[in-house]
Amino acid sequence: MMKFKIGMKPQVGGLFYATCRFVGLTRALLVLCALAFAFQAGPGVAETVKPVVTGARVAGDEGRTRFVLDMNTQVTPVISGLANPYRLILDLPEVSFSIPPEAGETGRGLISDWRFGLFALGKSRIVMDLTGPVSVDKTFFLPAVDDQPARLVVDLVRSSPQDFAAFVETSRSERPTTSVKVSAKSDKLTAPKTGHKPLIVLDPGHGGIDSGAVGVAGTPEKVIVLEFAKLLQEKLEASGLYDVHLTRDDDTFIPLGRRVEIGHEIAADLFISIHADSVRRGKKLARGSTVYTLSDKASDQLSEELAETENMSDVIAGVDLDSGPAEVTDILLDLARRETRSFSVYFARTLVSELKSAVRLINNPHRSAGFRVLKAHDVPSVLIELGYLSNEHDEKLLVSDEWRERMAGAITEAVHGFFRPRLARQQEAASQ
Repeated sequence: MMKFKIGMKPQVGGLFYATCRFVGLTRALLVLCALAFAFQAGPGVAETVKPVVTGARVAGDEGRTRFVLDMNTQVTPVISGLANPYRLILDLPEVSFSIPPEAGETGRGLISDWRFGLFALGKSRIVMDLTGPVSVDKTFFLPAVDDQPARLVVDLVRSSPQDFAAFVETSRSERPTTSVKVSAKSDKLTAPKTGHKPLIVLDPGHGGIDSGAVGVAGTPEKVIVLEFAKLLQEKLEASGLYDVHLTRDDDTFIPLGRRVEIGHEIAADLFISIHADSVRRGKKLARGSTVYTLSDKASDQLSEELAETENMSDVIAGVDLDSGPAEVTDILLDLARRETRSFSVYFARTLVSELKSAVRLINNPHRSAGFRVLKAHDVPSVLIELGYLSNEHDEKLLVSDEWRERMAGAITEAVHGFFRPRLARQQEAASQ
């Protein structure tokens, strides 16, 4: 039998309390570690909760066609229609498409083909090209059962042009629109902003649901041009001479009309649209960089085909073409437009001169066509085809860091040349 002195805790009690303190501290440390991990991984964890599309298919015939999406959780689509050409739009909350990129290239029945992708921040979209007018017979969601995934089902039946037109009108108000935050609109047209840095807008083409051209080896245009635009932005800003704004800095879709509006609203001094297209004819022959300016009539067949392809961007993404800004007819605006085209041509020639010593150019590298993205009446604008993804040699260059450095350096020098008179005037004014 053990004897204890008064005021003295038994040894076993001390061990017990020490153990409790140790366990308590350990638990506290584990909780703190878990909280720290959750804090650091928060954004990543948040991303994983996005609904996932795991499969898609089309079944049926020209009388009735069913479109099915396999998903890991239920979503509620907003369905709308567009005519000229006939299209059906499925707008979803932002989802992850875990399906092959080529899914949708072929359709069936009432659906000739379909495409998918990010349409705007927090919004994904599926656009179906239809063989004719349709009616949405029913839409429903099947919950997951056993080893079968959840399914979103849309049943289509053939309809009349009149009924489809009525559906387009009733669904118009529910269709989401894209928006881009820009600074307040300027009242100035072509007047230079004395004492301010020239403002340059770089416009990486395509994005989101509109992937643009796809190279021989599978390189997507929207990725190539965005990466290049960011590199060019770095080089221009590193000079300390310019402010540079991108129409998009991630994989989201921007309508063509909105791209033009951005340049106008922030009173840009130069607009450079960046592309890397493909051609249907002469794939092996068409290669090298090209600089385009706006004209009512294309300078050649290739330019006309490229303009037609680029101008289809809004159709591809399911944009209501009737909702675009109206063309304004005004004598003063017409004069401004002519002056702007002159500056555009001047910059294009300066750019071609710089590119000649840096990269390979196509024959007759300064060309023109009716590109919608170049139609700002008050901002000198050019479109640069970095190369042609339909040509395997160009595609290899477009993914080469060395080539992109040379290309970005040459464009930067051309920008310096274009703004040199203005920058010289500003320096003289500052020294007086």
